[in-house]
Amino acid sequence: MAQYGAQRSPASWVSQITAAVVSQSAVRDPAVVERTNLLNMAKLSIKGLMDSALSFGRTLDSDYPPLQQFFVVMEHCLKHGLKARKSFLSFNKSIWGPLEIVERLCPEAEEVAASVRDLPGLRTSLGRARAWLRLSMMQKKLADYLRCLILRKDLLSEFYENHAVMMEEEGTVIVGLLVGLNVIDANLCVKGEDLDSQVGVIDFSIYLKSEEDDISREGRDVHISAILDQKNYVEELNRQLNGTVSSLHARIDTLENSNTKLIEELAIAKNHIIKLQEENHQLRNENAMILMRAHQQLQATKASIEAEQSYRHSRLGLGEIYNESCSQHHERLHFGHDGGGELAPVEMQHEIELAMKLLEKDIHEKQDTLFGLKEQLEEVKAIKNEMYHKMQHSAENIKPRDFSDRLGEKTNQSTSLKHLEHRPRYH
Repeated sequence: MAQYGAQRSPASWVSQITAAVVSQSAVRDPAVVERTNLLNMAKLSIKGLMDSALSFGRTLDSDYPPLQQFFVVMEHCLKHGLKARKSFLSFNKSIWGPLEIVERLCPEAEEVAASVRDLPGLRTSLGRARAWLRLSMMQKKLADYLRCLILRKDLLSEFYENHAVMMEEEGTVIVGLLVGLNVIDANLCVKGEDLDSQVGVIDFSIYLKSEEDDISREGRDVHISAILDQKNYVEELNRQLNGTVSSLHARIDTLENSNTKLIEELAIAKNHIIKLQEENHQLRNENAMILMRAHQQLQATKASIEAEQSYRHSRLGLGEIYNESCSQHHERLHFGHDGGGELAPVEMQHEIELAMKLLEKDIHEKQDTLFGLKEQLEEVKAIKNEMYHKMQHSAENIKPRDFSDRLGEKTNQSTSLKHLEHRPRYH
């Protein structure tokens, strides 16, 4: 000991004593102790809030105790080292001043500041600051806004002392811890809450642990785990049902589109059927007209055939008359030679010429009749072909039974017309 003490110089002893005094003064400095306590409380508050939020589903409301304590701790951290500002009647310490300049540093905070100013019922600057913290928490921008604020120490020096939390490293650590709160969804009703008269007291009982609390917490964790499993199952089932509903909706849309197309096709088919029925009716009328014209042509043909038969009979009669007149002429000539020429040859020649003219006139009339019959037969052929094509087209579209019967009649009539056409003609 003596040797050890002898080896040390008085200067080293003085330096060690000075360092010990400085370290003891630093430890006993109330500002440092207060900053350390606030940092530890912020750590406990943020950690407890995140653990409980993750256990209860991440969605929190205004009545949730850990969330209320978090805002109380943040209020104490922002109030630490705040300078007193002179007002018209008294001195005032408010955290709304440094929070209000955030909108100048971060444009995204303008909406929050405007919403705070528009809230009815807020009479104090502390109430506006509390509303600002809650709105920033719901917006998940609290850490970003406070980071922009602590980076501007020149602006913060107007509101805080040099030993304040926001001016030291503890403020930077607290802002870094706030980033983890972005995973929490906060559903806070700021409009109906009395933020002016709330008392910001930290409840340490929330952060104190005991064996009973551990046991109850383990049981609660088991229960919460089961509830979360059920929730995950329900969410998965809901997701599958949503997929099924989406596929059914897509199938319904497809069926509706196909139904619409079928309705349109049905309407087009009905219109086509109506047009075919009109064409069928028109073809039937034309068929009736063709039948009537064919009947008239048949009547005319029959009359022509009868006229031809009468012409043949008249030709036979004229031929007999001509033969008889020739025989009489020969007899007269023979008698004239025998009887001395009582009948003049001139009169006989005149009678013969008159009979020949009558025969030629009758022949020309019959030839004209035959030419007319030929033209009528050509018209009947044309009508028959037209009727055949129309009947074939109508049978392909509708194929009525009565129409096929009539077509058979037309075929028979056309066959009879062909027989009339191939009958021998007499000149």
